[in-house]
Amino acid sequence: MTEPKALRVLIVDDEPLARQRIADMLRSERDVEIVGEADNGVAAIEALRSLRPQLVFLDVQMPGKSGLEVVREIGVDEMPLTIFVTAYDRHALEAFEVAAVDYLVKPFDDDRFEQALQRARRIIALHEVDKLRSRLLSVLQGDRASDKEQPTPPRGKYLERIPVEMRGKVRVVPVSEIDFIVASGPYAELYSGDRKYVIREAMQTLEDKLDPNAFIRTHRSVIVRIDLIETLHKGAGGDYEVQLKSGRRLRVSRSRLEALEKKLGVSS
Repeated sequence: MTEPKALRVLIVDDEPLARQRIADMLRSERDVEIVGEADNGVAAIEALRSLRPQLVFLDVQMPGKSGLEVVREIGVDEMPLTIFVTAYDRHALEAFEVAAVDYLVKPFDDDRFEQALQRARRIIALHEVDKLRSRLLSVLQGDRASDKEQPTPPRGKYLERIPVEMRGKVRVVPVSEIDFIVASGPYAELYSGDRKYVIREAMQTLEDKLDPNAFIRTHRSVIVRIDLIETLHKGAGGDYEVQLKSGRRLRVSRSRLEALEKKLGVSS
């Protein structure tokens, strides 16, 4: 039986004791390999590019470049899963805007550390399962010959499912079942019929990953499935709303009204 590959982890913190604490906790974990450490933002960028870890524990406050600046320079899409480490909870909101999988507020206890690590493990596992499923579908559809030219499936450009953590378990919610999404601080609430799922994700990230032919962002805090929109309401006070087939009303900002009308085929 093939041994599972070790989870490759990079530790970035300007405090030696903080790096040591994370390293000590990781060494007690199964299937974890610490591939390197960095004590500032510039060194972190070099390590991320050369070592290609799967997970990074990244301090927010560092000399040279902050953890958030490191993410912006590398690029969100090129970053491994990131768990931010910070002494100030106020940084949490901004951290999630750059797609951190979790964050630890110093001083954190062993249980909180374990929770963050296991969350990262589950997301990585789901990602690997999804890749294997895509490869299997390619084989079943006779796409072996085109695999080199097109390594990702045609629909892989957009999200097809979203992992949601619920009571210690992860449920995979098909995007096709999502009616609308509403922002709530650093979280996004996914509504599917009478069910609501909460994930830590920025609305901009979700908008970029959802098929624009199926979803439209009507407000900075609202994304809606287009084919569920029944009515566009223009209020006397200059406010706008869309009414869904379920009767639910959602906000429309003036800056997004024109794009929405074009999608709906409505003339101004």
